[in-house]
Amino acid sequence: MRVSSILSSKGSTVATTAPSASLAEAVNELRLRGVGALVVSTDGRGIEGILSERDIVRRLAERGESILHEPVSAAMTTEVVTCQPDDDLERLARRMTETRCRHLPVIVDQQLVGIISIGDVVKARLEQLEEETRQMQEYITTGR
Repeated sequence: MRVSSILSSKGSTVATTAPSASLAEAVNELRLRGVGALVVSTDGRGIEGILSERDIVRRLAERGESILHEPVSAAMTTEVVTCQPDDDLERLARRMTETRCRHLPVIVDQQLVGIISIGDVVKARLEQLEEETRQMQEYITTGR
């Protein structure tokens, strides 16, 4: 299964925020959208960073609530791990585990076209396993 399969079912909408937005605004956007990360982008297509709940919590623990008035650029991760639509999900799951990333922006020609979360990968893998199980049961019961 490929990243493109997930995007075709979940859609390509990506929650973004500007690097100049305050962390308080970003926190509110995370809450409103019900997501765990925002891609940081000035134009909604290029990727300047990613801001996850983990990034915010670490900053809060280090410096306290005053960080909420700082710009997103002060807390975002700038070395963003990305993927492409034709990437294989098994390799992607390994990469997410190795890099400890829970969200991977999907890019084509350096342009943002979607985002994949670890939850998306797990859901797709479970669906794949359920289908394989169904096929095996059908084979066992019908002989074909």
